[in-house]
Amino acid sequence: MLSSTQSPCSHLFNSISSLHSNFKALRHIIRSQTRRLHNQDPQSLSNAFYNHYNFPSQHNPNSLLSSVITSISLCSSIPICRLIHSRIIKCLNYNDGFIGDRLVSLYARLGCIKDAHHLFDEIPNKDLVSWNSIISVFSQKGEVSLSLNTFYRMRHEYEMKPNEITLISLIPACEILVGAYLHGFALKNGLSSEIKVSNSLINMYGKFGDLNTASRLFDTIKSPNLVSWNSIINIQIQNGLIDKGIFYFNSMRRAEIYPDQATIVTILHGCADIGVGELVDAFHSNILCSGLDKNTPILTALLTVYSKSGRLNNSCQLFKEMKNRDTIAWTAMLAGYAIHGYGKHAINHFNLMIQKRIKPDHVTFTHLLSACSHSGLVNEGQHFFNIMSSVYGIEPRLDHYSCMVDLFGRSGRLNDARVLIDKMPMEPNSGVWGALLNGCKVYNNIELGEQVARKLFETNPSDSRNYIMLSSMYSKAGRWGDFSKVRGLMKSKNLVRIAGCSFIEHERKIYRFVVSDKSHVDFARIYDKLDEVMRKIREVGYVGNREFVLHDVDEEVKDDLVGEHSEKLAIAFGLLVCNENIPIVIMKNLRTCGDCHNMAKFVSRVEKRVIVIRDTRRFHRFVDGLCSCGDYW
Repeated sequence: MLSSTQSPCSHLFNSISSLHSNFKALRHIIRSQTRRLHNQDPQSLSNAFYNHYNFPSQHNPNSLLSSVITSISLCSSIPICRLIHSRIIKCLNYNDGFIGDRLVSLYARLGCIKDAHHLFDEIPNKDLVSWNSIISVFSQKGEVSLSLNTFYRMRHEYEMKPNEITLISLIPACEILVGAYLHGFALKNGLSSEIKVSNSLINMYGKFGDLNTASRLFDTIKSPNLVSWNSIINIQIQNGLIDKGIFYFNSMRRAEIYPDQATIVTILHGCADIGVGELVDAFHSNILCSGLDKNTPILTALLTVYSKSGRLNNSCQLFKEMKNRDTIAWTAMLAGYAIHGYGKHAINHFNLMIQKRIKPDHVTFTHLLSACSHSGLVNEGQHFFNIMSSVYGIEPRLDHYSCMVDLFGRSGRLNDARVLIDKMPMEPNSGVWGALLNGCKVYNNIELGEQVARKLFETNPSDSRNYIMLSSMYSKAGRWGDFSKVRGLMKSKNLVRIAGCSFIEHERKIYRFVVSDKSHVDFARIYDKLDEVMRKIREVGYVGNREFVLHDVDEEVKDDLVGEHSEKLAIAFGLLVCNENIPIVIMKNLRTCGDCHNMAKFVSRVEKRVIVIRDTRRFHRFVDGLCSCGDYW
């Protein structure tokens, strides 16, 4: 193609001003041409392309080059791309990687990886920019083997020396072993001191859970920049180490590096995952002091944290105060209503969203259907599912079908759920089958449950939750032989049941409880309080439900097991340490069991306390013996 020493870039800059006046017309021509592609034969398409693009002849290469660059940047279809390519070959002195690199990137952007590869090989005078460009293209498209092969050819066949751009293009797409090799290459070739390379390596190690290496690498950076701090904070949060993430956040501020949107949003997402409350208040104050209180993504993340911390009123207030509410913000507020079980509120919110001419997306409908499912609004859910495509042009995805199956399953319409699955235009995934299995468990339909469980064992054999759900159905029915077979199958596959944990925040610390937990320093006081509370609620009618103990053991042992579930211990602790004027907020890593749900209702009435339990599906707000879910969960 063109040699870099003959690059006509100077002519390109001279033509920018004349190009600007034709930009809008050119964009309109490209878009209209793309819409008509399927209605024209190739010859008429070619003629129209040359006439409408009005490419200058090869006698005016400066203007032609400007038109070609603009056409490449705006092109959105493969046929147009090929026509641009043919015009370049016909009209330009095709020796310069400048145009070749852009055309290679265009082919890759449109998904034509082979064409991009072949075209790259045809460029005769490839410089370092060309090699870095193609490596970056392959990496971004997930073609890791092609990226590494090109890296090898660059070094050994063409004796081209990689630079920091080469490495930061390769590292994000690599597995940890290859990434470690590139780390060694950087050290050997004096590139490890480049902060962009270090930042890429930190992210790579963090992505694969090697936090020790990532932290040591971070400590070697003499002057970490904002990207460095964001990277080390992000990998801590992604790996569930919110305390470590906050430690780095405070260290960053002491180093007088001020947080940006990425920093705050990352921290807030971490807070949302564990549902801390007092910590969120501190970050809210920090946002106000930093002048970031007008930043829509940050406020949206804060809204979500308040919602997931059981403070829906704070979410609503924050949403009302937001000035520039986009689709994501509206959807976040709708999601808050959904997980708190306020289906009617979610529908009203959606209708207001439409009145404000805010266009919903597929995520909006996922939360809307989920809200209907959690509130038993079957007719409303069916209505919104039916108009998704016809009114809003959003084709239902797997998540939407999963919500609908869950909606039917929760309301006992298991046959309707099965029919919907059979009519799905795509293969159902484990989320869809899992929603139906849950419905079978709720309504004790063991026959259908066995069929669905077999599907789940085939599609997702390593998920222990499916085996647990089927075994609990057998346990409830007293079929201990079948129960033992399922547990034996789990054991043969080396599957371990996820231990139920409950978390509660007190004085900015997170306390964790498991069943029959005696690890807390004040466990004796906690158990005394639990015994006292259990005695009180039995006096007003509470009876323990032993069916939630999945063991064939004596009834007395069952009473002990169900009576020491992690939620009950967390509630007892909350009664001891939490101010009477604020709710006791508990987070559960699994779905709360029916007996703990019933116990919390009684405790809220006897102790005159508001108790909020967030499990993996939704929030339960217990006030004066009633739950916000209406016992529908």
